Amino acid sequence: MLQNLQNKDKKNYLIHQLYVRQEFDECLKLIEKVLAESDNLCEYALFTKALIKRQNGLVQESLQIFQQAAVINPHNIANLKQIGRSLYLLGKHKAAIDVYEEASKIGSPDWEIMHNKGLCFMYLKQYDKAIETFNVAVDIQPHDSTFIQLGKIYTLLDNIPSAINVYMEALQHSPENTEVLTTLGLLYLRSNENSKAFEYLENSLEYDPKNPRSILAAGSIIQDHADMDVALIKYRVAAVLTPNSPQLWNNIGMCFFGKQRYIASIACLKKALYLGPFEWIINYNLGLVHLHTEQYASAFHYFSSSINLKPDFSHSYMYLAITLGRLDDFENACASYDKAIQMVGMPGEPLFHLNYAVLLQRHREYDQAKLHLMQFRDLFEAQDEETKNSDPDILEQAYALGRLLGM
Repeated sequence: MLQNLQNKDKKNYLIHQLYVRQEFDECLKLIEKVLAESDNLCEYALFTKALIKRQNGLVQESLQIFQQAAVINPHNIANLKQIGRSLYLLGKHKAAIDVYEEASKIGSPDWEIMHNKGLCFMYLKQYDKAIETFNVAVDIQPHDSTFIQLGKIYTLLDNIPSAINVYMEALQHSPENTEVLTTLGLLYLRSNENSKAFEYLENSLEYDPKNPRSILAAGSIIQDHADMDVALIKYRVAAVLTPNSPQLWNNIGMCFFGKQRYIASIACLKKALYLGPFEWIINYNLGLVHLHTEQYASAFHYFSSSINLKPDFSHSYMYLAITLGRLDDFENACASYDKAIQMVGMPGEPLFHLNYAVLLQRHREYDQAKLHLMQFRDLFEAQDEETKNSDPDILEQAYALGRLLGM
């Protein structure tokens, strides 16, 4: 009897050794031999066989083998965890939750069970339960992966302050985690806190100078400050690492646009569009460049595509209206301006009214033009001094239009 136990332990050890060496073919041969000798009652051999099957993409088959192992030893929490994992990978999230709840009744509180259960709730879009479960997992044992998933849920719910708090807590445990640092930078960027965003992105790049997400985000902040050459240097590094990123080529294209290199800008933006044909912002930017270069038919095409992909962005309608005006389609241009003004709501966007007034004046609709120019003046005066002085061309255009209208 003792000899049999020793032989069994020895074979389990050999199975483990072959598995960790990733010699899967030899491992499976030994497993089949052990299972034949044990009449399919060797739990460890079944468990390892299921792991190999799942790594080879045979998730359904691995689930059945894990279930066999669980029948042999129903109180082994490892079997239940792997059954839950396989169900999760098969998209059977409700069934996985049931298994994880059964597993949580065995032994002490387990971070892995609660984390994976939270993932299931997340994919079922039961976000309140997911948040609650992830918080329990963090209380058991703080893990970067749990903080990241918890932050993702708050971001999905558009609760940016809570997401930032979660990632800040994650940094207390892992101050050098580049994914957390980059995500924090992006969240601050989304909140228009560019200085904080740049601080965290630069910290991320200190630990991983070739992180494409950090480079792209840091470059976009530099680009927003009109330092196109420095931004392009950043993007050159990212282009080597992620040459097929539509967001990267979109940003490069807009850098060239800022440098008034329009042919290069269009070439980069068209490459971005090829890589990401359903990205509305690329169509929008192509519309801007073609409008600027007086290619109005092409501008109309790209602005229309942008609106089809993202119909709730009011500026697309304004630039479409400008394009239609240049194409002498007065009626549709007015309709597009009306749509843009209606979408933005109160208090309103000054530039929309100014451009609308310009169009109306050109078509001798003087009374309507005066009305929109007055609306522009009211909205413009309500802005802070920095915003008022940000673009002198707007004021010049407003004064010139006012003189034409006798205002």
